[in-house]
Amino acid sequence: MSLTLCCCLHYDPLMVKEQVLQIRLTDAEKQGFLAAANLAGIPLSSWVRERLRLAAIRDLESAGQKIPFVEPVHLRVRDGGR
Repeated sequence: MSLTLCCCLHYDPLMVKEQVLQIRLTDAEKQGFLAAANLAGIPLSSWVRERLRLAAIRDLESAGQKIPFVEPVHLRVRDGGR
């Protein structure tokens, strides 16, 4: 029997964002983050938010905690073993 797990995170860049998070950076950090965002073709704010979301998912999952911004996915077993 094999198990195939696919994960798709839906991120809507048009979702209403009501909270502001301020962080302090060095000039070099901001330049690096901005360069990475430019490579990805997205605004710096979106790039930072996406990376924070991925880090939070990893950390919360490893601690066995619920991820507040990800809807649970219910798995089902298909007949036939594949």
